[in-house]
Amino acid sequence: MLIDLLRARRSIRRFTDQPVEPEKLDLLLEAALRSPSSKGNNPWEFIVVTDRERLDKLAAAKAHGATFLQGAPLAIVVCADPAKSDVWVEDASIAATLLHLQATDLGLGSCWVQIRLRQRADGTGAQDYLADLLGLPAGMMVLAMVGIGYPVDTKSGHPRSSLCFNQVSYDRFGQHH
Repeated sequence: MLIDLLRARRSIRRFTDQPVEPEKLDLLLEAALRSPSSKGNNPWEFIVVTDRERLDKLAAAKAHGATFLQGAPLAIVVCADPAKSDVWVEDASIAATLLHLQATDLGLGSCWVQIRLRQRADGTGAQDYLADLLGLPAGMMVLAMVGIGYPVDTKSGHPRSSLCFNQVSYDRFGQHH
């Protein structure tokens, strides 16, 4: 059940050296490609990165939060073409979320690396750095990168008691049961 995946899923930043098998990569990509998008425009593009040198370069894409990609066997860069949809951010975010859920279902760990609106340590834009590194066509935007692999450690899901039920309203804002 989906709720079981959601209960188990955690951000994983430490991976073993074991590569992700091609059949699992195929399932990850199928999940992303089945992602719903506004008006069926499918503005997203996915770049699969397994090359160690390129993963190391992805790890330097922003000032904080990407270095763990140096130890990941796989990263999927989630891009989108704003010319195809004015809600490309939402469409690409849904696809990235499905990558996380499919990874969990396959016994893999994953972690999101935000790129849109982020800077590198030297103050330059993460978008420009990745556009150059990955050979993106003009206008193609990077939303995020998702590091994926077999987790070094198992983490328990977050307990139900940590959920913010106080942020749920009924019928109008601030009305709680």
